[in-house]
Amino acid sequence: MTTAEDSREEGPSSLAQRLLAGDRRALARAITLVENDDPAGWELVREVYPSTGRAAVVGFTGPPGVGKSTLMGALVSHERALGRSVAVLSIDPSSPFTRGALLGDRIRLADHFLDPGVFIRSMANRGALGGLSEAALQAALLMDAAGRDLVLLETVGVGQAEVDIIDHADTVVLVLMPGSGDSIQALKAGVMEIPDVIVVNKSDHPMTDTMVREIRAVLALGPRADWQVPVLRTEALRGEGIAELAQTLASHRAEIEAQGTLAERRRRNLLNEVMAIATQRLRRGLEDALRGDEGVRELLDAVVARRLDPASAAAEILARADPGHGP
Repeated sequence: MTTAEDSREEGPSSLAQRLLAGDRRALARAITLVENDDPAGWELVREVYPSTGRAAVVGFTGPPGVGKSTLMGALVSHERALGRSVAVLSIDPSSPFTRGALLGDRIRLADHFLDPGVFIRSMANRGALGGLSEAALQAALLMDAAGRDLVLLETVGVGQAEVDIIDHADTVVLVLMPGSGDSIQALKAGVMEIPDVIVVNKSDHPMTDTMVREIRAVLALGPRADWQVPVLRTEALRGEGIAELAQTLASHRAEIEAQGTLAERRRRNLLNEVMAIATQRLRRGLEDALRGDEGVRELLDAVVARRLDPASAAAEILARADPGHGP
């Protein structure tokens, strides 16, 4: 197990040099430091950050059970056959006991564990120090800096937290499956605004045609855009539709590069990341400053008893943390 003391003995510059050279162990150590909110990890990110921005970053999201991991495993096999190096970051909602380190049931991804051209990391959704999105986005940057041609991000579910993380991607893929009420609810909940590509996996299901028609009907209600979101069919277990998916991802990247929207998207994502990190650190600092403050506890009790409204309580808490802050 890598420790902060080990990393300091080695020196961040040495670790950064190995990371930039594509060393898998250096990448694994760097991600551990960032996930543990170790200052050495943030120093490392600062050093390698100028070498980021080269990888194609593709995010996969969608309801649990639709086969995202199997689909990504098939895509990794396709990309490796073309000689491209790949990194995979899976955001795992596993228990605090496993902490996501075993990749859950990602058997298809496990097929690639021994391939030096593939790096796979799981990060548990467990409220880690530094915040999940903060650590996940930094991990993606480190994978990029390590020279991987393609970085795949996987999240479970389509809630706001997953959207925040997936927003780091250049291309977002929404994976759905036929015969699932969750999938249709996802369409109705405005999730259609998220993806650049929609994949209907497990397409040997008899309800596939119906679902594809429903998706296209929802898409037709949206605003017209230069990039029309394609709806692809895959059967990941058999590798069907994977080549078409890879080609569609390449086409989307070429399209946004040609339009100049890749730079705009990355600018927006990076600004959002800066604000997210600042917000998380401010909240953590505020919680640390007010922990054990009896006056704050009384304020919160007053809110619960309906004697004080939440906004007024928040203003008083901010004033207590920073006397110069007015309501």
